[in-house]
Amino acid sequence: MRNKRIVVIGAGMGGLSAALKLALNGLDVTVVERGQRPGGKLREQHIGERRFYTGPTVLTMPWVLEEIFAEAGASLGERVTLHRADVLARHAWSKDERLDLFGDHERSAAAIAEFAGPAEADGYRRFAAHAKRVYTALEGPFIRSQQPTPVTIFARFGWSGLTELMRIKAVFSLWQALGSYFKDYRLRQLFGRYATYVGASPYHAPATLMLVADVESRGVYAVDGGIHQLPEALATLAQEKGVEIRYDAPVAEILVEGGRSRGVLLQDGERIDADAVICNADASALGTGLFGEQARSAVKPVPPAKRSHSVVTWNLEAKTVGFPMQYHNVFFPPDYAQEFKAVFDELRLPPDPTVYICALDRDDPSAAAPEGPERLLLVVNAPARGDTQTIPEAEIRRCEDKVMQLLSHCGLTLEQSEEVAVTTPNYFERAYPASGGAVFGRVNHGWWGSFDRPGAVTRIPGLYTAGGSVHPGPGIPMAAISGRLAAESLMQRLQD
Repeated sequence: MRNKRIVVIGAGMGGLSAALKLALNGLDVTVVERGQRPGGKLREQHIGERRFYTGPTVLTMPWVLEEIFAEAGASLGERVTLHRADVLARHAWSKDERLDLFGDHERSAAAIAEFAGPAEADGYRRFAAHAKRVYTALEGPFIRSQQPTPVTIFARFGWSGLTELMRIKAVFSLWQALGSYFKDYRLRQLFGRYATYVGASPYHAPATLMLVADVESRGVYAVDGGIHQLPEALATLAQEKGVEIRYDAPVAEILVEGGRSRGVLLQDGERIDADAVICNADASALGTGLFGEQARSAVKPVPPAKRSHSVVTWNLEAKTVGFPMQYHNVFFPPDYAQEFKAVFDELRLPPDPTVYICALDRDDPSAAAPEGPERLLLVVNAPARGDTQTIPEAEIRRCEDKVMQLLSHCGLTLEQSEEVAVTTPNYFERAYPASGGAVFGRVNHGWWGSFDRPGAVTRIPGLYTAGGSVHPGPGIPMAAISGRLAAESLMQRLQD
């Protein structure tokens, strides 16, 4: 394989993880990235001297990245500084209804007992035990496996494993399953929010997403200096191991000759020949022909009705008053079902949205809280129709007013507030073409939804996919795993 050349399109976590693994196995790897820095959705944005984010703000499952760095003879901890959160998130429904979750189950159970009573705390303990069972059951046969199907999952478990599959409630919706642990509607809202981590509705997402609770209990981390330090460190390591990364190099076409991928054509006319190509873009960009008509057949495009939700974000600089902010904060409205009906059925901004706020300058729990204005990222869910619809400015401002009303209801006032940037589904469609602004790829609804994402291997020999829009799904560790799966598939086929 040492004479083989590979081109990776996109320097996101999936593309960089794939490139590094290939280089460590002796292949000649070139990454072409249309932006000026690595990161994809993790890229830091700038307006003048101001820095802000529109994507992920948290790292879980750090052992995935530790494995990647260790395989290259490096240490993640020596390249980036991680801050483990003491409080996973602070949740609020009103001024008098607040609940913190912790990495320690018993601390969370004690907080829930005080918030909703001992019966709900017992339900949480059962829920946490079940979440651990789900993660243990699915890590190998699903998360780290090449494009699993119900057949392969069944083959892995066998007849004796059917009982285990039933125990993890694989055919139930997340909302249905939560009802067997919690009677308090607020707790079902809180844990139902795990569906939004993959851009789905808790009323339709599979109950297996309870595994998020187990993942978070093992540690939720912020990155010193900002989340973009992760792809920066991974890109640097890849270059140290021989990967060539070319920025400002947008791809016009993936070359398909003789029925297989043969390289890429850049927008400036340069041709880069290759024995295989890994595409770390939204999978729909392939299926809609954005990388050329010949590559269109590689994967099926995601129909608009099958997209995950998008988001609207506000980046503010403001002084927070009246609410003891944590790094992660969630504010819930009274009617949770209406939010997802609006986003997925009515295709509009929710009338009363749940609001997530990341207090970006509170990433280090050992540091003192900011005394003056601080950077805040506010996020609400939105329909993924950024390719066909534009949310009117008046609708954005109406939603902003409802956001501020909810924050005030929960005791938070933003003083000296200055708007840095507002992003909508149209922005995310431009940033990730053919996605419609869906920041999580295909929606994970129904028991089949977990198997509906494209895998690393496409219909065109020599062309592979990686990133959050393909298996095993969105999120920093999952995107990194997808890159490794793509590299492993590619190397296996070169050896065959």
